[in-house]
Amino acid sequence: MPTIDDLRARLRIELHDDDSGAYRWEDDVLDRHLLRAVKNLSFNWPRELKTTLTTTAGSRDLSLASLTDLVRVYAVEYPVGRYPASFVPHSIFAGTLTLLTEQAPAGIEDVDVYWGAVHTLDESTSSVPAVTEDLVLTGAAGFAAVELASFATNRANVGGPETTRQYMDWGERLLRRFHETLREFGDRARVRQSSLYTAAGEAASQSTVRWEG
Repeated sequence: MPTIDDLRARLRIELHDDDSGAYRWEDDVLDRHLLRAVKNLSFNWPRELKTTLTTTAGSRDLSLASLTDLVRVYAVEYPVGRYPASFVPHSIFAGTLTLLTEQAPAGIEDVDVYWGAVHTLDESTSSVPAVTEDLVLTGAAGFAAVELASFATNRANVGGPETTRQYMDWGERLLRRFHETLREFGDRARVRQSSLYTAAGEAASQSTVRWEG
């Protein structure tokens, strides 16, 4: 998978900023915009993971503290190892997942949590889906152009105020396209979640209780 260095190089081409002798954006600035775009992507298309947690005797509660960069929980399998898998209703509040089962676990038992996390992107690894790389570049380019235009406002610059307005308009167009496509990904993810995971014969949309505070 492409690393952040690879995506930064592609981003410079998108920004027409590939003259190494006169870069308009520093590497760390472009990296920040790439990671911001990846984080936005993650809330609509998270990195899919499965983690086994263990229960405490007499308690339905499990801590989610070990699920780093948690975006959402898709489903909870308990007891594990059955076929077809047994997905149970659950609630999530303040970093604690509660099994909504009639009986509390009698001892230490495995619970498989299917969840989504923020994607990774650094110098050596990436979990960003290949199909979304161009979208990440669009978002990062939009963030970079808008930030540059905002910084240049009321400051002397070689291109003059017209150049600043052009960067702002271009950046805003890129960001509109970025967020519109993100919403489409979010709609697809909700359909996928509902179709894959069903709890105790009920619709997946009824299997999770979320508290709004």
